[in-house]
Amino acid sequence: MVTRKGGSRRGSRHILRKNKRERGKISISRYLAKYKEGEKVILSAEPAVQKAMYHRRFHGKKGIIQSLRGQCYEVNIKDGNKIKTLIVHPVHLKRL
Repeated sequence: MVTRKGGSRRGSRHILRKNKRERGKISISRYLAKYKEGEKVILSAEPAVQKAMYHRRFHGKKGIIQSLRGQCYEVNIKDGNKIKTLIVHPVHLKRL
């Protein structure tokens, strides 16, 4: 049997890529952003930071902050008819 090569970012070279003008250091305010429970956010991956990055199929989805878990947030999103909970670092979130 053949084993699958690669991890969760396999085949995402072009999907999770920054434009040339967006490259460089990330603002510290994105790391330290605070969100409240019930706040609506958009999942927008920051390719330079792999910590607590969600799967690429959820890129661009809307979600609601459920709670804080360590430095990350639990975000509820709707995937089809199911509600799924993702653990996402604040660098990968944007306010709606």
